[in-house]
Amino acid sequence: MATFMMIIRPIEHSDLDRFESLVEQTSFGLTTLPRDRNLLDQRIEDSQRSFGSRAARPGGETYLFVMEDLEAGKIAGTCGISSKVGGYEPHYAYRIETTLHESTNINVVKEIRALHLVREHSGPSEVGSLFISPDYRKGGLGRLLSLSRFMFMAEFAERFEQTVIAEMRGVVDETGHSPFWEALGRHFFDIDFPQADYHSMKDKRFIAELMPTHPIYIVLLPPEAQMVIGEVHSATRPARRMLEDEGLRFNGMVDIFEGGPILSSPVGKVRTIRESKKAIVTEVVDEEVPSGEFILANTSLGFRACLGAFAQHPDGGVRISREVSSALNVKAGDGIRFAPLRPWKKQARVGIESLD
Repeated sequence: MATFMMIIRPIEHSDLDRFESLVEQTSFGLTTLPRDRNLLDQRIEDSQRSFGSRAARPGGETYLFVMEDLEAGKIAGTCGISSKVGGYEPHYAYRIETTLHESTNINVVKEIRALHLVREHSGPSEVGSLFISPDYRKGGLGRLLSLSRFMFMAEFAERFEQTVIAEMRGVVDETGHSPFWEALGRHFFDIDFPQADYHSMKDKRFIAELMPTHPIYIVLLPPEAQMVIGEVHSATRPARRMLEDEGLRFNGMVDIFEGGPILSSPVGKVRTIRESKKAIVTEVVDEEVPSGEFILANTSLGFRACLGAFAQHPDGGVRISREVSSALNVKAGDGIRFAPLRPWKKQARVGIESLD
């Protein structure tokens, strides 16, 4: 499979059937990809509105992308960005805080961790909704899909906050069982984790109505629940490693439903954003252009990104192949943005270590 035949682009209404088929392949815990055609259609509508806006600052817009196999006509994956979490419906999370308890009388010193509910009405930007079909988890395509969001953020920085977070999927088994939810959430909501997950996508008001507001002492939770706080689903480990390669780190907060970690970073310190550069296409050629592994993207709201190669001229312009030109919908005189697919320390190890 030629990787230049795989492009990242904004989702369109005509993608709904193929998008729904892709989502059917997901497992429990991907809250923003519900198996509900009406909600998926609404997500497409919201995304189309966001791409069509003239936003000069983040206002809660949501941008949803798909990876399309141009040769097979398939939707192979999806990913998204929220320009700002919170708003009328706040963003909820648990912040882990540690306090020192000491008794000189019985000579005991204990560090006790507790979960404190956080409600953010004006939060950071968020990357999420990442899923790639198992058939396409090779050749750097998963990394392309994930990092393409940062290329878009780099190009349209005014649309995003100065901090970006990623809520990682927590530990949930194939039946939808979450040890963290069973130990905590179920006592207050009296519904299964998949039901709570689904309702949170439709309307978050039930969280404010039923969520406990006082700190929860972690030591009082069952051991199996304590063990999964801040841990990720087995299928999410590669995505976490990729984001950590980009500079995102665990910020001490976890998801309120299944306890998955929240990673964060200042936007300007995200590796792909920091290392990305812009250039003008000065030449489009028929032959292949040899170079390293790069993410290439155009610079318009009709966003396109792909894996590809380029050659830089002494004047700063770049030469690309006709295939890349077609994939990105660019021609000579247009701008492109490029960034290494992997951190340089991993480029040389790509044959040994793959984070697809």
